Amino acid sequence: MNISNKTLTPIALALILSGCAVRPDYVEPTVSMADTYLNATGAHDSINETITALFWWETLNDDVLNTMVKDVQQQNIPLKVASQRIQMANAYKSMVDSFKVPTVNVGGGYFNYQLSKNDSLLGPAFGLSDTLESSTGVSLLDNQHDGGFLGASIAWEADLFGRIDRQSNAAQIRVEQAEIMQSGLNTLITADLIHNYLQFRGAQERKALMLENIEDQKRTLALVERVVSSGFGSDLDYAQAQASLAATESLIPQLEIAEQVHKHRIATLLGEPLSHVDIRLASHQTLPVLEGSIPVGLPSDLLQRRPDIRIAEREMAAINEELASSMANQYPKFFLTGTPGVSASSFDDLFSSDSFGWAGAVGMSWNVFDGGRSDAMIEMNEARFEAAALNYQHAVDSAITEVDTALFAYGRSQQNQTQIDKALIATDRAVDKAKSLYRAGLIDHLSVLDAQRQKRMMKDRSVAAKLQTAQATVTVYKALGGDWSLPTETTL
Repeated sequence: MNISNKTLTPIALALILSGCAVRPDYVEPTVSMADTYLNATGAHDSINETITALFWWETLNDDVLNTMVKDVQQQNIPLKVASQRIQMANAYKSMVDSFKVPTVNVGGGYFNYQLSKNDSLLGPAFGLSDTLESSTGVSLLDNQHDGGFLGASIAWEADLFGRIDRQSNAAQIRVEQAEIMQSGLNTLITADLIHNYLQFRGAQERKALMLENIEDQKRTLALVERVVSSGFGSDLDYAQAQASLAATESLIPQLEIAEQVHKHRIATLLGEPLSHVDIRLASHQTLPVLEGSIPVGLPSDLLQRRPDIRIAEREMAAINEELASSMANQYPKFFLTGTPGVSASSFDDLFSSDSFGWAGAVGMSWNVFDGGRSDAMIEMNEARFEAAALNYQHAVDSAITEVDTALFAYGRSQQNQTQIDKALIATDRAVDKAKSLYRAGLIDHLSVLDAQRQKRMMKDRSVAAKLQTAQATVTVYKALGGDWSLPTETTL
């Protein structure tokens, strides 16, 4: 097939204009950040240690927790939904990419039609044909026709200005966003599971201490009752002992509520019946304690670790590609079309060389006036990009604030726990001193029991302080971001 100069002219013009297309290049934003966190006291700032702390909960040495973390990352329903969103984004990317290649439609069938002899246009032709047939026996025109056809239609847009290519780039970035979102959701769900597990174990331990304290207070109440009955005590002492016992007993239902709430939350996260979770948590274990300091890394690490920051940055990149596509939409669109096929009145002749026919065309479409619609689309995307840039800056600022706040709470919770540990040591000395004085006959047994009760109450406060520290630890690691996805097991 020969292509004339007239055909080559628009193609050559398009190739020349393609070099003039507006293509805004995306540059990742730069943010000025401090070298260290404001409240990083007591935490390392080594980047290497940040990497080793990826699965930090394993340092708790709790096999039940480790197993549940592995299971929640495989069974959690929202995580499965996030996986489907990645597939949706990939499918959308494939759909956009399909516009880069020619579209081919194949069709075929049988046709039958009859022309009207009374038609105002064809009627005289049929009259001449009938006259000729009567004189020569040859018919030039029949009013009935049938036959078969088989062919294809091919259409392709030459993306000379990168409109489709930039749309494809934007779709790829949406895939990356979906993957980052799944990673961030995995971190949030893992943190939620660890938090609820620690709170459940803490409620268990506090309940056990309360039950022991109740038994001590019952013995104290019985002793006070005997003292009052013998005339050496007052009704006030007895009433105070009763009130103290009732106050301690009132804490048991609250702790049992806490146990059930956190157990139900664990079941929801795992996507399992509560009976299965009961089996998981059947063994009574003490509250695990995280040893060592938190490796926080550098503030600039947040730009690559925090999912919200990464999603905000990718949003800027995606909108930039959509802006470029809207700019390219102002330039001409060039199309190549073709319709090869075969057609014959008899199926036996359908695939003969004489039955082949085709049509081809090179076309251009250029929207030279649309009432300002194209300009409005560009302005809208420019405004979207500016808004995305502001959201990115806000995400960075919020992340720094969140980490500093979490580190402050972590530091203060450690101080609180240190002071309570000192108080617990003091109560141990008080109990030992009370026992010595009791053996020497200097105080009664009621004083010994009261010292023991105070010791158990201080143990409860110690468990509460450990829970506070554990929660602060989870909050810090979550604020620092990072992908906590465990490697999936593969079977050969």
